[in-house]
Amino acid sequence: MQRRDFLRQAGTTLAVASTAGLAACATQPTTTAKTASAPPSIRMRPDGVELAPVKASVDRITGVYVCTRPFRAAGPRIEMERIGSKAIVHNYGHGGSGWSLSWGSSTLALHLAQSTGVRELGVIGCGALGLTSALLAQRAGLSVRIYAKELPPDVYSMRASGLWTPDSRICDAAHADALGARWEEMTRISFAKYQSLLGLPGKPIEWIEGYYLSDSPPGQSGSEPADEPEYGELYDRVRDLTPRSVALPAGSHPFPQAYARRYTTLMFNISSYARMLMGDFLAAGGKIEVRDFQHPRELQKLPEHTLINATGYGARALFNDDSVIPVRGQTARLIPQPEVNYGLSMHGLSMVPRSDGLLVQVIGDTGNFNNSDGAGNPLPQADAYSRRNTGRSVVGGITGIWYMSPAV
Repeated sequence: MQRRDFLRQAGTTLAVASTAGLAACATQPTTTAKTASAPPSIRMRPDGVELAPVKASVDRITGVYVCTRPFRAAGPRIEMERIGSKAIVHNYGHGGSGWSLSWGSSTLALHLAQSTGVRELGVIGCGALGLTSALLAQRAGLSVRIYAKELPPDVYSMRASGLWTPDSRICDAAHADALGARWEEMTRISFAKYQSLLGLPGKPIEWIEGYYLSDSPPGQSGSEPADEPEYGELYDRVRDLTPRSVALPAGSHPFPQAYARRYTTLMFNISSYARMLMGDFLAAGGKIEVRDFQHPRELQKLPEHTLINATGYGARALFNDDSVIPVRGQTARLIPQPEVNYGLSMHGLSMVPRSDGLLVQVIGDTGNFNNSDGAGNPLPQADAYSRRNTGRSVVGGITGIWYMSPAV
């Protein structure tokens, strides 16, 4: 079905749900007060920070996107192997942590590449891991050429939500202890790099505040899909890097949910960030060649003797690596709202306030593990939302934003 037909049919459901949501918000008690100068659509937090409500309506959707997270039970593959005359350094399999871990992971991959005495390096892939591998190699004095089937903004990593999530689907629980030390090294290297990128034009990286919202007490509501493995949880190893979340007392926030916590995290404005990385690479003399490799033997024809393989989920087909499992994710992007500078997260839904548009993502839905379907088809999910009333769809997610936004 055409997008305009989908939006027309979904509009009625959204209008009814959003009206109910606004009514629910208006009846919630709160001790926060508006100032005389604050617009009527903005609520004030007790600390004086304004929270503008999200304009959540289907006609503000500018795109629906699907990404395929490359999950490996044992964690990212960062190792070298010899294939014919080439030394291939693998740098893939980061699950939902590709952007977050890219500088640290690529640092480890570059060290392996440098052990071959390389002066000219080839990088396969132009996503988060490919670009950071190439830039680090340039800064180490190497001549670098990127080979890629697609370039930003058409690579899958451009479809990520854009939050700092260094242990998102990084491994399964059984491999967490074995991966822990290496993961921590990658995380700390990456975090330090991101601190150096704060305050740049276009805000490629910035700190944001956000709110975890729930109708249930902490620990009584989870959002992990029932058909996915138990993932490794490693963040306690780097708890010192980011501020801890803060519980907000009942009545001290403008949200309709009973329980709220304020968190602080890093956010990647992926459009401006990727453009910056591409610009830096090309300005330093980097070269890019569009190539679609179907088999490792094709790599033997390349002039570089050492290559970094940063193909993400593409490594499953190119290198016949069945350990890479696709975990499908779908987001909707809304028209940007510069006044919305906070994130939201609750059971089944999250919103990220990127400068190129508000990213709404359904979380906790089933059917995504080992699902490589890259087509975004919101209509069947919207129909399912109408039947089940679970909110597990992009349209349901947009509707759910009404229930999360500050009361007006």
